[in-house]
Amino acid sequence: MPAGTIFLIISILALVTIVAFVFLIRRTPERKRLSPLTGIAFAFIISGMLFENNRLIGYILLGVGIIIAVVDIILKAQHKEE
Repeated sequence: MPAGTIFLIISILALVTIVAFVFLIRRTPERKRLSPLTGIAFAFIISGMLFENNRLIGYILLGVGIIIAVVDIILKAQHKEE
């Protein structure tokens, strides 16, 4: 198998493990839903990992996903301060 395929499989397995931990470990009795920005960032990051053949598009999608995630974190932090 090519190294890119192995990296993609490891990335997907790590992501599935993280999602499983998030759903299995609950901090509060009420379930928190993902914000729309978080969902969009998640979709961009996953699509960036799937575009392994075209690195430019893949890296652009990953970058956009990370930027959206950072914006969401900043907005949530400002909302908690108020």
